[in-house]
Amino acid sequence: MPSGRDLAAVLRRPAERRRAAVRLTQQTTRIRARVRLLVGITARDGDYRKGLLAAARLLSPEEALIIAQLEEHGLQVPQLRDILCGGHVIIDDPELYEKWRFARVSHPRLSTHHRDIDKTRYPDIGMRGALVREKLHGRTAQGTWLQLEKTPAAFGPGRLPTLNDLRHLVDYVIYRVTRSNVGPWGLSRWTERHPIYLSPGLAMPARLSPPVAKSLAGALRRIEADDDTTGVSAELTRRFRPPRRADPVGELSRAAPGRGGRGLFGNSAVWVSRATSPAVTAILRSQDPPPWDWPWGPR
Repeated sequence: MPSGRDLAAVLRRPAERRRAAVRLTQQTTRIRARVRLLVGITARDGDYRKGLLAAARLLSPEEALIIAQLEEHGLQVPQLRDILCGGHVIIDDPELYEKWRFARVSHPRLSTHHRDIDKTRYPDIGMRGALVREKLHGRTAQGTWLQLEKTPAAFGPGRLPTLNDLRHLVDYVIYRVTRSNVGPWGLSRWTERHPIYLSPGLAMPARLSPPVAKSLAGALRRIEADDDTTGVSAELTRRFRPPRRADPVGELSRAAPGRGGRGLFGNSAVWVSRATSPAVTAILRSQDPPPWDWPWGPR
């Protein structure tokens, strides 16, 4: 007979499964919100086909997971734009091939990409979604490749051609003429011959020599001083300077705590188009701002 401890463990399992399901749901919600934010940021810089933000609102958990894992492997916001436009990506991680095979939505696909791979052992995998339209991925010799396509195709064993297959052939003609991949939201010059390469495994921490570190820190401080446009006047800027970090070079490290650093946004054009507070917006737009006093007394 089972002991009382075993029986208690059995009785706890449904509650544990419910808690695990809640945690998974919360994690999925956070990932989807983060990916929607990334898509919204990249949509502010560059031309896309209509409907990108509407598609981001319909993002499936599988689509969000793929983009989140690309980010974990070094994806930057400017590269996300190229991927949404059909850029061919090679990731130095063969395990992603299996992680992106979803039982609910994945299906086998035929393609001409990476012909040196045994397609019977590693068949190409397709997946349809509101944002990715048709996601196609497969194996490389040392990793995984991925490409988003504008037109979902029914190519596969035992399937008859459809109208989408004809549209897919039209996209192929556009590729041959423009030498650009036809993605769901635009055209990309990053093709299989000239792919986007993500390989965080190549990033290794290295110490800078003292002269180089000193020169780099000085350059970063000069950049920050030039970018300091938050002061209402030059007088206030001199009196209320921004915090001075002891080591601005540490911000560039991939291993900075709390995901610090500038790697995610790279050289993307990120800007603020509105103030978060209507009251602040009204004050900044007014011709005659209200009077104010110093914290320690009248002016």
